[in-house]
Amino acid sequence: MAGFTLVEALVALALMGLVLTALATVTSQWLPNWNRGLGQVQRSELVALAIDRIVADLAAAEFVPANRETKKPLFEGSELGVTFVRTAIGPNARPGLETVRLAESSYRRGLALARSTAPFVPRDAQAGPLGFSDPVVLLSAPYRASFSFADRDGGWRGEWIDAEELPRAIRLVVRDTATGRTLGASTATVVHAQLPAECVIEKTRRGCDRERLDGTSGEAPAAPTEPSR
Repeated sequence: MAGFTLVEALVALALMGLVLTALATVTSQWLPNWNRGLGQVQRSELVALAIDRIVADLAAAEFVPANRETKKPLFEGSELGVTFVRTAIGPNARPGLETVRLAESSYRRGLALARSTAPFVPRDAQAGPLGFSDPVVLLSAPYRASFSFADRDGGWRGEWIDAEELPRAIRLVVRDTATGRTLGASTATVVHAQLPAECVIEKTRRGCDRERLDGTSGEAPAAPTEPSR
């Protein structure tokens, strides 16, 4: 049985080289785009998970005063962070309440929005800062989050500090600092608790009437209006 001649072997090697070169050229063109697309999908999923976590926390904020001497809820909100009280959650959380802080902090890649917690205990205003621990980064560069707060009249504020009540809703806006674009995943959530816990058993207690909740004698509160950009 006759084999390949030297010329035929050289031609076959040349054709194989051309095929491999073409495959390498095509791969070098689509592989970076594929990697970029995959990275964008992964970042979008992480942002969506972070927003879900933040919204769930904010919606669960409870009307809990810092101590017995005040009737104001422990809630401090600014454009770059929120501190509030909610029921403790998580596999290692103790039963009861915990103080949650969602705020920007330094991270190895720059500023990042982190969630940290501290067990809730009644404390005086003169007491030192809370000992927050277990920080978990939710959003990192190039994304940056900002908060705004809706009052009973539907107006939005950039701060909610030392107020007599909780905000009716909290808006979360996430921006891409690299492009300045506001992400479509930005959203707003309604705070479920609007009255002190004592109102559950003391409905005639001052501040437990319907007017405190919606400013009317029985009508449903109007939805907060969209803030201007």
